[in-house]
Amino acid sequence: MLKVNRNDFLIKPFLKRNNLKAFYQIISTIIPIISIWLIVHQIINYHFSLLIKGLLLIPIIFLLTLLSSRTFSLMHDCGHNSLFTKRKLNRFFGFSLGLVNGIPQKSWSIDHAFHHRNNGNWEIYKGPIDVLSLEDYNSLSKREKLLYKVSRHWVMLFPGGFYYLVLKPRLGLIIIIFNLAIDIMKEIYTKIKNKEISKLFTINSRIKAPFSDYGNNFSELCELIINNIVVVIGGILMCKWLGLIFFLSFYSIVLTLSAAILICVFFVQHNYKNTYAKNTKNWDIVDGAILGSSNLDIPNWLNWFLADISFHSIHHLSERIPNYNLKACHKANIHLLYQAKFLKLRDFPNCFKYIIWDNKNEKLISIS
Repeated sequence: MLKVNRNDFLIKPFLKRNNLKAFYQIISTIIPIISIWLIVHQIINYHFSLLIKGLLLIPIIFLLTLLSSRTFSLMHDCGHNSLFTKRKLNRFFGFSLGLVNGIPQKSWSIDHAFHHRNNGNWEIYKGPIDVLSLEDYNSLSKREKLLYKVSRHWVMLFPGGFYYLVLKPRLGLIIIIFNLAIDIMKEIYTKIKNKEISKLFTINSRIKAPFSDYGNNFSELCELIINNIVVVIGGILMCKWLGLIFFLSFYSIVLTLSAAILICVFFVQHNYKNTYAKNTKNWDIVDGAILGSSNLDIPNWLNWFLADISFHSIHHLSERIPNYNLKACHKANIHLLYQAKFLKLRDFPNCFKYIIWDNKNEKLISIS
């Protein structure tokens, strides 16, 4: 197999960022979202029967789900500092886009950068669902193996999606506050027990992040707090506008479906038959990008909602390429991607079988 080097690819012409294109992408995403919510308000307040309202809301759920996925994809670009020309613009719009889906952008982007630095090195990065090695899987009991198999089934995309966007950012902050309160109480109790009354109000406890990707430092914690405050306030206002039960249920469905799409896409772009799955000593970052990232052969309209993330080998080769240049860069280098994996929508279900890493033979294997 002929080795392809990064210098063989034509990358530089496609690194140029364009603020006009970036602003257009933001506007063409946010304005439809606002417009659709205004339509939703008209539907639920008009004198339609419940059946008619339900039938009208189904395609709206579909549209909002796809637009939510596009919002997340643009936030992803901001995290790579590739959407706008200036870092401050990427930070501002990345944070703002994160509010739409209720996710703190900075923490997510830092965790995602770790994925880019180690893609294809399955000894360090176990994918989006924490794939077990063959040795670890064989050490499980029958009950644990069944639980592992069920928890990685594609059906779990939906409860997983609900947790990922609806619960996790809120739960993360609650647990951080709870852990800090417990640590402070323990510290005060220890000082009272040791009769260190003069040091009683000198608190040394520090915040401990409950998740690897939320609240790891003061800056991330601040964004997590601000994100939650704005999201909760926005949710309260939307509840007053549309009704508590309707908004919470409707918005939760949209976020659940959107997250399910995003997790599914992320999964199939790295978990598939014959993907690049090396140990640290044999790993190469360029091979990880080309051989460990599938490219999706999907309809153009769906590509638009995913901000062209389907051209994934090129994206991993250089995450600084703006999404609006990915397709052109992919086409310019297509002759070098003959070893890369290309998947169609019908191939997606088969990818969910590959959830065990054979660390000795350095490959993903089927659960069966």
